Amino acid sequence: MVALLAIVSLIIGVVTTLSLRDYLYDQIDAQVISGANRFVEQPPKGDGGKGRPDQQRPLLSPGQPAGTVVVKLSGTQVKDSGVAHLTAFSENTPASEAQTAILSQVAADNKIHTVEVPDLGTYRAAAVLCNDGYTYVVAVPRGTATATVLRVVGVGVPVVAGGVLLAAGIGALIIGASLRPLRRVAATASRVAELPLDRGEVALSVRVPEADTDPRTEVGQVGSALNRMLGHVANALAARQASETRVRQFVADASHELRTPLAAIRGYAEVTRRGREAVPPDVAHALRRVESESARMTTLVDDLLLLARLDSGRPLEDKPVDLSALLVDAVSDAHVAGPEHRWRLDVPEEAVSVPGDAPRLHQVIANLLANARTHTPPGTVVTSSLWAAPDGYTMIRVTDNGPGIPADLQAEVFERFARGDSSRSRAAGSTGLGLAIVAAVVEAHHGTVSVVSRPGHTEFTVRLPGSQPGHS
Repeated sequence: MVALLAIVSLIIGVVTTLSLRDYLYDQIDAQVISGANRFVEQPPKGDGGKGRPDQQRPLLSPGQPAGTVVVKLSGTQVKDSGVAHLTAFSENTPASEAQTAILSQVAADNKIHTVEVPDLGTYRAAAVLCNDGYTYVVAVPRGTATATVLRVVGVGVPVVAGGVLLAAGIGALIIGASLRPLRRVAATASRVAELPLDRGEVALSVRVPEADTDPRTEVGQVGSALNRMLGHVANALAARQASETRVRQFVADASHELRTPLAAIRGYAEVTRRGREAVPPDVAHALRRVESESARMTTLVDDLLLLARLDSGRPLEDKPVDLSALLVDAVSDAHVAGPEHRWRLDVPEEAVSVPGDAPRLHQVIANLLANARTHTPPGTVVTSSLWAAPDGYTMIRVTDNGPGIPADLQAEVFERFARGDSSRSRAAGSTGLGLAIVAAVVEAHHGTVSVVSRPGHTEFTVRLPGSQPGHS
């Protein structure tokens, strides 16, 4: 708006100045014509109006503009003392030879010419041939008009510049006051954008203030529309939360109810297989498969039940946990479960403890090691590291030199039932819940887990708050 105002002011100033200049120049031309017509219309002095050429006309008369120059020519020669320069209304000053020489060159064609008179400046001049046989050249200076135009420009530029700056300041204040409600609406939208709307129960209580929802203003219409939208979003989030709660409750109830029949199936299959009477080999194989699948299904049910409990926000234990001992035990178990892998352990000499739930943290480490064992070929080196970071966090890292995780899967490895097409399959013993449990347990401990993977290097890092020195 300031730029537009400056452009408009510039255009107005230029047009006004040019119009003033043209007006003043037209006045000068009128004065030249008036001065020239005086010699044509005025009869020679003392001839009774008969126009006898032997009588002398006055060259200058009061009323002509200051600086007017009149030259009386006979042919191309200056006649007698026929050169006059009006420097004031009552004074005549002879023009110089250089000045009269320039003026003598003006053609008597009844047209106005622009000439540069030495030492006097730019003049507008006209020459007329009168009935007394003489040619009269009348020249009026243009300097006064030019000075007036320059004066107007000199005054107008600072005034316009000051006006633009003043308008900019006042406009900034007015527009700032007008946009203040819009800033409050934007602040409300920013607070909503910072809310974790993707999971859990969300209390969407943020609204645009009532003062900024006046439907008579554009900002008020925006604020009112935003409040209506937030209301719809809050209702949708509440419906989503209710649906997720029902699903979690169903999973928890189903998992809990399935544990008893699964235990019974495993028990009856084991009793039948270990009975006194021999069973046919195919029946014995079927019973072993029933036991194996029952154990696998029991593990799956336990994992689902754990996730359902974590999703419901059930608090975990908050006791000092010796992570050094947990890591040593978990690596020892992994070595027994996967002797074809090479297991390495890197822990500090002084034990490191964090507040938390020991069984759940043990499950985090065990799942990371089981994930490395399941999805890497024999001979893979798996390194488990533990250290206390300077920022007060405890870091657990499990690294392997296996084939890595596909790039398109890395963004969802911590999602439930996430599997690759090759290694992450049921044939490899993966349920797709191990890393989901890792993420859920770590989050319940207010920590984070991340993965970096490329061919030949996969690295899972767990960051837990509250590092404490322990006892080895």
